[in-house]
Amino acid sequence: MRRREFIARLGATASLAVRSVRAAVAESGERICPGLPRSSRTTARAPLRVTLTAIVPFLALSAAASAQELLTIAIGQRGGWEQCVSELGQGRGIFRRHGLKLDLLYTQGSAETMQSVISNSVTVGIGVGTHAFLAAFFKQAPIRAIGGSFTSADEQFYYVPSDSPIRSIREADGKRIAVSTTGSASNMFALHLARQFGVNLRPQPTGAYAATLTQTLTRQVDIGFSQAPFNLTYVEDGRIRIIARGSDVAALRDMTSRLLVVNTATLEGRGEALRRYIAAYGETLDWMYSDAAAITAYAAWSGLPESIAAQAPQYLTRRNMDPLRISGLPGIQEDAVRFKYVPAPLPEAALAEAFRVDAVR
Repeated sequence: MRRREFIARLGATASLAVRSVRAAVAESGERICPGLPRSSRTTARAPLRVTLTAIVPFLALSAAASAQELLTIAIGQRGGWEQCVSELGQGRGIFRRHGLKLDLLYTQGSAETMQSVISNSVTVGIGVGTHAFLAAFFKQAPIRAIGGSFTSADEQFYYVPSDSPIRSIREADGKRIAVSTTGSASNMFALHLARQFGVNLRPQPTGAYAATLTQTLTRQVDIGFSQAPFNLTYVEDGRIRIIARGSDVAALRDMTSRLLVVNTATLEGRGEALRRYIAAYGETLDWMYSDAAAITAYAAWSGLPESIAAQAPQYLTRRNMDPLRISGLPGIQEDAVRFKYVPAPLPEAALAEAFRVDAVR
């Protein structure tokens, strides 16, 4: 149901509760004092009227709680600005106003998130790599994209420990570079970096940003990756040094790199709830880019200093966070074939079936 319909239904439920109380009061007066005149019954049932009327607000609140539809959301990589939308929006009460309650789960990255969607264990998966999604769709997995969670790679940066001899990607031939999971957007970015700079990089899954930082500092991988503003505190402290950025790769700047995805059964059976979710998601983004309170909330949630958290919108712009934007599909298809995610480009009809953004507008 849409927001207006939800509010109307809640009002109707509350009205029904009031009518029920009035009927109970009337009936109780007749039962308690069957022989008394009507005026005396009114006096006799007054305490009951007070008691029952007092519970009406609680009945309305109960109706509101029961009307909140539960959605389970799997989100890759806790801590980033892209990953905080559902959390901050729920804290702000935005999803509640759309009749939704969110159960938020955080995964190690794209592969884990996508598997939870394919198995229909969650309602929505956020942050699934577009190329990996195409590979799963090509194999007829029951998965569809309903939006983009981020376009471009402007927020990505690659770093080494401050005492590493590697000064740039050009000096990293044969080195191990961290990616979240195999097939993820970070995996694709690493392949693009290697291609652009003419080196051979060895992608190695390291999980979340914090785990990646630990593995990089302990030399389990040579090059770490992160999403700004996460881990920028370590750059400022001089513990790590940035050697490349996702924005260095021109081919990635207008490419939707990560998606919001659902199981086909969810799309068919809960389309109205998904539309409300996307509407609340967009409303949350509007608030995040217009109110300083959102930065404060993000800093508290992520554990970042507020001065670092405030840099997030510079790296992840509102336009690139738009869930209704899917960009760069021709280049994505070319990459998917080049890097062997799929054996051939998907025809237009298949793409239209894979990307169902119009279904949730």
